[in-house]
Amino acid sequence: MSPARVLVVDDSMTMRALIRHALNSDPGIEVVGEAADPFEARKKMKALDPDVVTLDVEMPNMNGIEFLQKIMTLRPTPVIMVSNLTAPGAAVTLEALELGAFDCIAKPGASSNTFDILPNLIKEANRAKAGLVKRRMAAVEHPGNGTANRALARSQSGPDLIGIGSSTGGVEALMQVLAEFPADCPPTLIVQHLPAAFTASFATRLNRICPAHVSEAKDGEAIRQGHVYLAPGGSRHMMLRKGTQLTIALVADDPVCGHRPSVDVLFASIAKNFKDRSTGVILTGMGRDGAQGLLEMRKGGSRTLAQDEETSLVYGMPRVAYEIGAAQKRLPLSRVAREIFV
Repeated sequence: MSPARVLVVDDSMTMRALIRHALNSDPGIEVVGEAADPFEARKKMKALDPDVVTLDVEMPNMNGIEFLQKIMTLRPTPVIMVSNLTAPGAAVTLEALELGAFDCIAKPGASSNTFDILPNLIKEANRAKAGLVKRRMAAVEHPGNGTANRALARSQSGPDLIGIGSSTGGVEALMQVLAEFPADCPPTLIVQHLPAAFTASFATRLNRICPAHVSEAKDGEAIRQGHVYLAPGGSRHMMLRKGTQLTIALVADDPVCGHRPSVDVLFASIAKNFKDRSTGVILTGMGRDGAQGLLEMRKGGSRTLAQDEETSLVYGMPRVAYEIGAAQKRLPLSRVAREIFV
């Protein structure tokens, strides 16, 4: 594959220089241009036709969210938001992910690992470009497609518990799936790979569109029908603890598959405690987190589902799950919720 051609958009000359230096050290990436604001960036996108754009959230003349909307509508291109990932900035960056940004990372600083992860994100975004463009153009031409009109009814033969894992592209995917959940859904536990500052805000956003109650999970919390629990980002895995009743345990342990919380840890815990009474789902995401845990669920008798390649922003986690025999079915995103509740 040819080098990923990148346009760096940030109002800080210093930040642009830092990002350019980090990317130019990778032979698989070429920085073809820089812009200090969205108006300059728009001209350079037309002239340079970059494969990937890095975009600051706070920008002069037009903020990054407004510009992202224009990109996704008029010139769909993978965009990586480079933001101050603090609690005040979490809501606006989540909005960017909902609008279709490929991913978000922290601005370079003493405590961030931006320069370690940004090159790989750029190359992954470049590989996903064709699929992203296709889905975005379809969304513009048919804006109602893929959007749930009403919540599904809970089936009496459905699962007693649901586990969902997702990563890159998962913010959009989870919003579509959970919008169809019935208000009386079985207890549902979700691991979405997000920075720590984001998960509380994301749970709040999901709670607004999901008929069931969505919240950030708390250690020791009893699981209940009609509730969806989102694992806090950062330093602890989410799993089930068996006692007089099943509760959520948030455990500080080593990362698994490079992640904490890890989908594998959650799914293995479900396999141990629910066996054939649960359903596991893997949605879009990079890497292989969740595949082994989903396999344990399937071996225990659980139903197991994976998002298909065509509708996944990144067909990594679902692909591995299907290839190792962990996922019984591959489904387009629009059918995932319905399949859970058959």
